Amino acid sequence: MRSLIALIVTLLFVLSGCNADESTIGTESRVIFRSDDGRVLTAADLAEATGVFDYGIMANQKVPDKANELHQRARQLGAAGEYGQAIELLSQAQLLAPEWPYPTYDIAFTYLLMKDFDKARRNYEATVKMAPRGFFTAVTALDTLNREATGDLPKGTYAAYTMLEWIDDPAEKSKMVKALVQRIPHFAPAWKEYALQCDDLVEKLKALEKGLAANPDAETEGMLLINKALTLNQQGDQEAAKNILGNLALDPNATLGSEQLAKQSLSMLDE
Repeated sequence: MRSLIALIVTLLFVLSGCNADESTIGTESRVIFRSDDGRVLTAADLAEATGVFDYGIMANQKVPDKANELHQRARQLGAAGEYGQAIELLSQAQLLAPEWPYPTYDIAFTYLLMKDFDKARRNYEATVKMAPRGFFTAVTALDTLNREATGDLPKGTYAAYTMLEWIDDPAEKSKMVKALVQRIPHFAPAWKEYALQCDDLVEKLKALEKGLAANPDAETEGMLLINKALTLNQQGDQEAAKNILGNLALDPNATLGSEQLAKQSLSMLDE
């Protein structure tokens, strides 16, 4: 089950005209970005940004081996469709590692597969309480399910959105994404997916702006902004791109994943 397997958030993009000048050796204190309020990002701040963030290791305590073992067995059961048994083992892992978000996150996704959206929402909420700056897709999941609960989004919106991950055929995925933005145009994550399929830069920017105007959750907003910056850079507006990325990297409300990707993107633009 893909969404129960540890994912590493990775950004892949092509930057034109981005060759490093070997004659210029930067120092760690060199300012890369300065915000309007005077905050700065230096070369040292960006040096360790790789664009990769491993949520699976997040915990405020050492995860006991037994909890890891139960978690792995639960994921195997979940992949086999044995949802009840998977939840039972994940609950045991929770007791052994109460500050580890992973078991709670996987319980939430398992309930989502079972179409028990209320229990899924409550467990995503518990995940976000443990990891308020993001844990895989928990921020987006909680925001979407909360909006479903209030009637702002149709029931099953998030479940339908997660199914896009399982579609391997590009044409079929494109068809489903287009149907989603047409059916629920005020659902920002769908516009994020739509923009990723756009080859035309003007069309991509329009899709990204529609997503940003659709009240996105913090994680989706971060990805929309990063993609907007990279698209502007491809159009030749590097200054605007750097401004978006720098402000996002310094935003205390940004998710950890967005912060890391923004810093890595800004570092590559600086080259």
